[in-house]
Amino acid sequence: MTDPASPPSPQLFFETINGYQKTAALKAAVELGLFTAIGNSRSTVAEIAARCQCPERGIRILCDNLTILGFLEKEGAHYFLTPSSAVFLDRNSPGYFGDAVRFLLAPGLTEGFAELAETIRHGRLRSSEHGTTAPDHPAWIEFARAMGPMMVPAAQGVADLVPLDPERDTRVLDIAASHGIFGIAFAKKNPRAHLVALDWEAVLAVSEENVAAAGLSARFSKIAGDAFTVDLGGDYDAVLVPNFLHHFKVDDCTTFLRRLHAALRPGGKAVIVEFVPNEDRVTPPAAASFSLVMLGTTPEGDAYTFAQLRDMLAEAGFRDAELHPLPPTMQSLVVARA
Repeated sequence: MTDPASPPSPQLFFETINGYQKTAALKAAVELGLFTAIGNSRSTVAEIAARCQCPERGIRILCDNLTILGFLEKEGAHYFLTPSSAVFLDRNSPGYFGDAVRFLLAPGLTEGFAELAETIRHGRLRSSEHGTTAPDHPAWIEFARAMGPMMVPAAQGVADLVPLDPERDTRVLDIAASHGIFGIAFAKKNPRAHLVALDWEAVLAVSEENVAAAGLSARFSKIAGDAFTVDLGGDYDAVLVPNFLHHFKVDDCTTFLRRLHAALRPGGKAVIVEFVPNEDRVTPPAAASFSLVMLGTTPEGDAYTFAQLRDMLAEAGFRDAELHPLPPTMQSLVVARA
């Protein structure tokens, strides 16, 4: 909250309007492999430039900027990684997800923001009729390949919070499975669970690769097609709905949830992962601001509060909706029974 005693300042305006420069600096560092070049060392500009095979001037300016932004630390003439940069931006780290910039900065996601005023003025996207909800949109292949590592903490948290019956064979449907990380977490947690992944055929190829790498191919099958129209099958103990509902308007979400209710066995669970803002719709900032992403990339999507999700679920026939934050991520789990 702004301190009413503070004098007016243009600082926030300039920081926000020039935000693209921060994005460009981080993107350049990832593309150059700068964080990997520093690794666990304390390196000078000359050393980093040699490892990145770049002239020293650009590396010096970039390293200083990344230090200002909080991605590097600097002592004297030496730069080194922050703990977070070491985990997430060094390619030698098992937690690396720098490749996510390919999806997050893909033209299919960023181009809508160039004409955001027109979208708001006309009530829908102007550049594309369907945005990222278009059938077989190529962005989702990049999403599946690049974003999987980022989803591991949330997926493991969800699998821990939603146990399945260990005394019998169970069935789990993973909607918009993408990288398959959520389904894989459930299959690993529940040795008697069979995983069914639903997505577009090209995206399912990535799911299959990850399932095979996890050694779970024997308990895996797939459904290719549109989640709103394809035959879902039935008798599922859980249906996973990670990062899906926010792409669509409330009525469409409710209609879709009715389909899931019909596909679940009695007492089965809808397992929804979403960016869930508080009722004030401005906190917590990371979840609340996700509505702007949907404004710029989808025709009618939004970030829904728990009350909205609970009402959708109730109208679709679900009961006992619960909300569980998934730290350290910005996402939350909403689970309800059929």
